[in-house]
Amino acid sequence: WESNFEPIDIEGKCRIRAPFHPKNPAAEYELVIMPKMAFGTGNHETTYLMISEMLKLDLEGKELLDMGCGTAVLAILARLKGAKRVAAIDIDEWAYNNALENIRLNHTEDIQVALGGAEKIKEFGLFDIVFANINRNILLNDICQYTNSMKPGSILFMSGFYVEDIPAIEAECQKNGLKLDSYNERNNWVAVKVLKG
Repeated sequence: WESNFEPIDIEGKCRIRAPFHPKNPAAEYELVIMPKMAFGTGNHETTYLMISEMLKLDLEGKELLDMGCGTAVLAILARLKGAKRVAAIDIDEWAYNNALENIRLNHTEDIQVALGGAEKIKEFGLFDIVFANINRNILLNDICQYTNSMKPGSILFMSGFYVEDIPAIEAECQKNGLKLDSYNERNNWVAVKVLKG
């Protein structure tokens, strides 16, 4: 499977490659990800959508959470884009270990990584931006915990669900004082942008 992994280019700005692919100095951001059957190599629509959203942001000096980090591709990109503090959390031990490996490969060792679920978030304080790329049911269950970790005026991006799931996600966001701002779609998968007042 690993040898079938091809470098991925996202909007001409971000290139994701394995350690065995040649470097491309033309890429604005080039991330090295050891492919090990995990979400987060950019092949999946949700990862692509979330990276596209992150590329639009000015992260300089920001504090960012990558929830359900998988390979930690979003956390690594955030750090490369100038985020001041980045935390990455995943409940899967295998993903946690892969995240640590990829963080070393990209020389972003100051990313804080934790093994666990949303109960871990409170250990890291408050964030300006939260990325959560998981699945519909976990997101619905954990939106309240994301909200508690967000500073006033902060942004939450969520993906891992379909267009038809947006009403359920939006209703749960409203219950927690969050407002759906926009969404992007790719092959019926979506990433939503949500604002905290």
